[in-house]
Amino acid sequence: MPTVIFEKRVDDIPKWLPFVTSMGSVVIAFVISGFILWLLGGQPFVVGQYFFEASFGSWAVFSDTMVKATPLILVGLACTVAFKMKLWNIGAEGQFYLGAFAASLVVLVPLVPAGTPKPIVLLVMMIMGMLGGALWGLIPGYLKAYFNINEIITTLMLNYVAIQWNNFWIFNSFSDAGFQMTPSFDKSAWLPRLADYARQYRFLSGMTLHLGVVIALVATVVVWWILARSRWGYEINLIGDNPLAARYAGLNIKQNIVLVMMFSGALAGLAGMAEVSGVVHRLQERISPGYGFTGIIIAWLAKLNPFAVIPVSILFGALILAGREIQPSGLANMLQGFILFMVISSDVLLRYKIKLVRPTVQEA
Repeated sequence: MPTVIFEKRVDDIPKWLPFVTSMGSVVIAFVISGFILWLLGGQPFVVGQYFFEASFGSWAVFSDTMVKATPLILVGLACTVAFKMKLWNIGAEGQFYLGAFAASLVVLVPLVPAGTPKPIVLLVMMIMGMLGGALWGLIPGYLKAYFNINEIITTLMLNYVAIQWNNFWIFNSFSDAGFQMTPSFDKSAWLPRLADYARQYRFLSGMTLHLGVVIALVATVVVWWILARSRWGYEINLIGDNPLAARYAGLNIKQNIVLVMMFSGALAGLAGMAEVSGVVHRLQERISPGYGFTGIIIAWLAKLNPFAVIPVSILFGALILAGREIQPSGLANMLQGFILFMVISSDVLLRYKIKLVRPTVQEA
């Protein structure tokens, strides 16, 4: 009887294999979810059709999907940068919240005088958002670099600290008449939306897509260039692949750990800024539906490829958008969980070759 064996890969992974395993993970996750839905008495094909229409059925709906995808692109990039160096940043959620908080200070304190031109206000908010996220990445990065404290634990715990930090200010000094939110920002702190130009161009009516998507796309190019074309990117990849060789080559590993965690945090913080400025126009409780944690799945499904983060983020943006209306309500979260499980499982195909060995005549 033939035997299945797993043989560790010693040669390079075929270029097509990561793409195939990622797409296969998504397809299998959809099939499993559909089967479970069918067992529960649901209609998988009807739900699938509704999912497509609720996410991509029109330009206005696709605009809403892209609004959800925008912060996911940035947190997906944040996780990609850290994971490239084998730093397991599970704290993009907290860094998102701190970025949103720091960006909001520009309006709530305020950090710029009244009447400041809109481009300057938005630029300062972007800088503050990145600084807030970078600070929340600095703490676990420093602890990892100089005390070898597990970054999974520190980044995970700091998520809860960041959320409660936001809540403290939202429920107290910055509260709008006692509600769980701050007053609405002045329009000079709003990222422009396509709908703002509907008077001149009627076809843009209802388009909620904002300038944050441009910020996310630019960030994608910057991250790709750093990882693929810059010397720092070479150091990041070398330390991630072979820390002993990197140390032998004289690279400052501790410094790179801190810098990469700060850069990762800055990207997540920029996502927080884009959300408060482009979507809710205020700081409020539960500003994130779990963007930071979803970014982990996105980075893995994209196989740490910055450009692949974009379509994967659109898929998850669609899941978040359609998941609000699809019944049962937990279907979207279940699908995300299956996708994560299948992505992790598919890594076996990247590490091992699966062979079918037939017994010889003597063994038979």
